[in-house]
Amino acid sequence: MTRATRQPEAARGRPAGRCAPGTVLIVTLGILIVLTGLVLALAHSMRIEGLCSANRVSSQQAAAIEQGAIQYVVAAVDGLDGQVTGEADLFCDGVQVGDGAFWLLRPDRDDDQVYAFGLADEAGKINLNSATEEMLAKLPDMTVDVPAAIIDWRDADSDLTEGGAESEYYLLLSDPYDCKNGPVETVEELLLVRLVSADLLFGEDANRNGVLDENENDADTSDPPDNRDGHLDRGIADVVTVYSHEPDTRGEEDEEDKPVNVNKARTRDLAEVLVDAVSKERLPEILLRAGQGKPFQNLLDFYLRTGLKSEEFNAIADRITTQDGKPPAGLLNVNTASRDALLCLPELDEADVSALVAARPSAEGDEGDEGEQTEDETAGAGAIAWVADALPAEKAVAIGSCITTRSYQFSADIVSISGDGRAFRRCRIVVDAANSPPRVLYRKDLTHLGWPLSPDIVSLLRSGAAVQEVLETTYQEVQ
Repeated sequence: MTRATRQPEAARGRPAGRCAPGTVLIVTLGILIVLTGLVLALAHSMRIEGLCSANRVSSQQAAAIEQGAIQYVVAAVDGLDGQVTGEADLFCDGVQVGDGAFWLLRPDRDDDQVYAFGLADEAGKINLNSATEEMLAKLPDMTVDVPAAIIDWRDADSDLTEGGAESEYYLLLSDPYDCKNGPVETVEELLLVRLVSADLLFGEDANRNGVLDENENDADTSDPPDNRDGHLDRGIADVVTVYSHEPDTRGEEDEEDKPVNVNKARTRDLAEVLVDAVSKERLPEILLRAGQGKPFQNLLDFYLRTGLKSEEFNAIADRITTQDGKPPAGLLNVNTASRDALLCLPELDEADVSALVAARPSAEGDEGDEGEQTEDETAGAGAIAWVADALPAEKAVAIGSCITTRSYQFSADIVSISGDGRAFRRCRIVVDAANSPPRVLYRKDLTHLGWPLSPDIVSLLRSGAAVQEVLETTYQEVQ
């Protein structure tokens, strides 16, 4: 055998086509690495799917709780017949529903340090569609020419009010549009009106919860910009409305049930109403004054000029009127209006408003003043004689055509959260209870504004604490 054909001994012992043992190990490790990666990727994907599924369930739970809260509000205002729900009659703060809960948030305009809860009376606000230019000018922080611009926006003509704006102004904007020349339909619609800004409408209250949060008292460090004065500038959004009106009962009442127009009624018809409240000895004198005093501007004018006693007037107030036709829209409920709203009434100053707040019999007003209610003072929704007793006669008559003691529209700021704290919802609704069943006139989602209550509620729920335990723990904090 030659040297060229001689093979190494190791080569002669390995079968042809076989790989070295180390190669198999490397290939096996590679396969294991790939499989491990696939398993980890699948596990991560399944974890994401699980979290997404849990979040969707929580979101659906929060939405269902919100719908339940809406029906709760609708049921609460049904059958009130012009009255206002008492705080003791309505659970509003931390109402447990299944594994979640909801709150009815109602900012207290006199205190920006604590959360307040309940329904807001829309009749306790200034109606943008019926208020005069002078009343609009007295809104808090109102700027020059804005009242005139609102008047031009809502009136039916194209005549320019001094300081106002018609289509000639709006069509020259970078994003042009016509002046509406029709009623304002939502408060947010004011942002379309000349010179009305979000700052005027909502002030520093970025999340609209009525409480001075840290970011609302840090100057320009974070949004929104504020003056860092330790006081929350709320804007005018919670002082104005477009929804307040009384039910139109024309054609629905029996002739005997219709209010008697004291400016047109015959003496005999008026006597039939008065005889139930006025003694026979006083009746001739009252009828004489009623006949000589026509026309009366409003019911308070009738009360003062006829010499009726407060208990006599309150007993018949629901049965008389000074005008026929459709009831005026936008009357301000003096029992529930805030100080800022009362200040907008004609001829009233700070001293007059303080006198009204101190004298009003309702304990449900925004100021929280609690007066002693007598049987005469609460005799019917039309009991309004106390206004004339609290103010000088000329001022009582001046506001008599602008006020009421009835409320038929209510708003609710509903905050709902799932039991695990993963999801929450927030919306604002307006309910019209003028007829039964009540109707939801308006709903706006406010979830984008963020969680408006104590952050401890969310953190405790996400940590696994039971809803009831969380509500008990945070109850005092959110009062």
